[in-house]
Amino acid sequence: MADYIFIRKSRNALSSLMHVLLNLALAVVSIGATVITGNCLIGLILIFVSKWRIFAVNHRYWLLNIRSSLVDFIVGAGFVLLAYAAGKSFLPVHFALMAAYAIWLIVLKPRSSANFAITQALAAILVGSTAASIFAAITNDNIMSLILAVSEFIIGYAASNHVLVQASDTNPTLISLVVGLVFAEIAWLSHVWLIIYTIGSTGICLSQLALILTILAFAYFQIYSDMSKHKGKLMLGNVSLPLVFCAIMISVLVIGFSQPRFSI
Repeated sequence: MADYIFIRKSRNALSSLMHVLLNLALAVVSIGATVITGNCLIGLILIFVSKWRIFAVNHRYWLLNIRSSLVDFIVGAGFVLLAYAAGKSFLPVHFALMAAYAIWLIVLKPRSSANFAITQALAAILVGSTAASIFAAITNDNIMSLILAVSEFIIGYAASNHVLVQASDTNPTLISLVVGLVFAEIAWLSHVWLIIYTIGSTGICLSQLALILTILAFAYFQIYSDMSKHKGKLMLGNVSLPLVFCAIMISVLVIGFSQPRFSI
């Protein structure tokens, strides 16, 4: 019996180690291949292939699996696209993206608590919206607003659905569609004045739109969490502090940081 327990523990330890190594390899290779080839297609294909389990079940569950994996795909695709936009030569930003994607795959993604679900959703909004803002900027002006609006609809829907499903909401689809539409509307209104913040010569960029949407989503998740705890009733006193904090942060971004290193 003792030998059996030891063997099981050894197998579990080996399985965990292989899981970590494979995820680390995915983070390094997907971004590294993007930089070396100067093409984001290889990195995106690797991320898509890594989701093979979505289609390894009966086709009736494909749509459900796709929706549940959207946040993970948005984060992975966002990192690859940001690496592509940073250039063909390795910069500090590329190694930062590798490290961040590895942390996502190994530490954040496997967690399933309500707080981690919110963290995962916010990460998808920040990374995905920054990538969408940058790529909308380098496309034709006639379709920039369309690309950005569609991207933000998908991101908003995926992030909201991710949190609501984790909270066992009975009908998250309608609410998530509304959130997606709100994200798309904000993106469409802001496409004429997209702002990108850069951090020195590291190549690290952040989109003002991404930051604002992340802050708004944080406020939304705080309100939803409080209402869930009180059977649909909003206790304003419990969320007033987060709401005030979010309002101040957005005001500071719009008023004090609308003159970045460069704007689009």
